[in-house]
Amino acid sequence: MFILKRQDVEISTMPHPKRDQQVPVLYYQGQTFRLISVFKATQEEEAKALWRDLTDHRGKACVLLEEPERYSVWGKIRAETQTSDTSDHNRAAILTLASILILQAVYIDIEDLLGTRQATSFEKGMVEVFKKSKFPLVSSPEAVKYLLTTNAMEAGNLPSWQENHVLTLLSELHRLGKEFFGNTNFTLSLDDRLQDMSEAERSLFLGWLKESSLSKLWH
Repeated sequence: MFILKRQDVEISTMPHPKRDQQVPVLYYQGQTFRLISVFKATQEEEAKALWRDLTDHRGKACVLLEEPERYSVWGKIRAETQTSDTSDHNRAAILTLASILILQAVYIDIEDLLGTRQATSFEKGMVEVFKKSKFPLVSSPEAVKYLLTTNAMEAGNLPSWQENHVLTLLSELHRLGKEFFGNTNFTLSLDDRLQDMSEAERSLFLGWLKESSLSKLWH
């Protein structure tokens, strides 16, 4: 839609409708945009590729903000959804967040129990998973590293995945986890792994998982 400079826009924050955190927003000519992804100054081509994919192939209204130290992609939000997400978007965000928290918990367990070398091997395995399945916004080793180590509850630029992406992630995570641990004990006690989420969000995810094709893999 647009490639803009910092002086063209106003950047602020607004409260997340469901979580106790601030969400970065960009204002341009009376329109409001929410942050989708951030790239380093050296990742100009990656930033433009994502921006073009969203605008040309998915019909999204997006802006690409060009700054000296970074590039960032922002997606337009309608006025009526600036203070409350649509139910579909919010559901997808909750499923995405839960899957990332589970991924991080497994990664931490591998590092703690099996050591740094195995954790690095697991990280490389996840890079291949994301590449092979063409996950949005996770296309580089650096992006996967960020996903594994960032505070997911506070991050303002987590990817926005659809249910099929979440199902693929949990399926591949189960496969990799079983390879590394030699058993499936890591699938137990999901409540503990999701304790940072609100009770409502946790219940939504666990209810969805119970009704999904992965119900027998994750308990």
